[in-house]
Amino acid sequence: MGATPESVAQLFTRADGSYLCARWGRPLVPVVFGVDEPTLAIVKGACEAIVALAGHKMAETDPEIGANFMLFFIRDWSELRDVPGLDRLIPDLNALLDRLEGAGANQYRIFRFDADDAIKACFAFVVMDDDMSSVPAETLALTQIVQAVLLWSDVAFTNTSPLARAGDTTILRPDIAAVIRAAYDPVLPGATTDSGHAYRLAARLTRGS
Repeated sequence: MGATPESVAQLFTRADGSYLCARWGRPLVPVVFGVDEPTLAIVKGACEAIVALAGHKMAETDPEIGANFMLFFIRDWSELRDVPGLDRLIPDLNALLDRLEGAGANQYRIFRFDADDAIKACFAFVVMDDDMSSVPAETLALTQIVQAVLLWSDVAFTNTSPLARAGDTTILRPDIAAVIRAAYDPVLPGATTDSGHAYRLAARLTRGS
């Protein structure tokens, strides 16, 4: 992706044609369910790396909701029906799970927003089906964190991954890394539906800030 306003806008232009970009307005407090200790360390390491890239912060607790970034690794969607209190965090949980099961989905993210529309919470779910189980833990963790650090378009990564290969290592694409850094510039709004925002992002990419 080149650093043009049009290419940047594609990352935040939704399938219905509307533009929406939002970043976290508070420190991330991650909690991960359904993984062993080595995988937990990988996920938390990926979170720390992406948050540092953004110039943002992490914290031990969120004063309003405790943990504000919950990442669930599950075997199937039905597991979530028995998670205590999850139906209070996610309205119409059972209806959502019915839709996800019917669609054969293997991942889903739900965002919540502050009064100024910046991200205040994210609930991410990954079904470890055959496809997901074949993905290395480092790649899976990095992908999930990248897709939670900003509110990207619902079709931003449908045909292309935010990651790339560098030899035997999976890395964040440099252009996507640059967009994340630019979006967290404190001069820019925490959330906006103004497509002119893409021009401001592209200007920061061009000058390498």
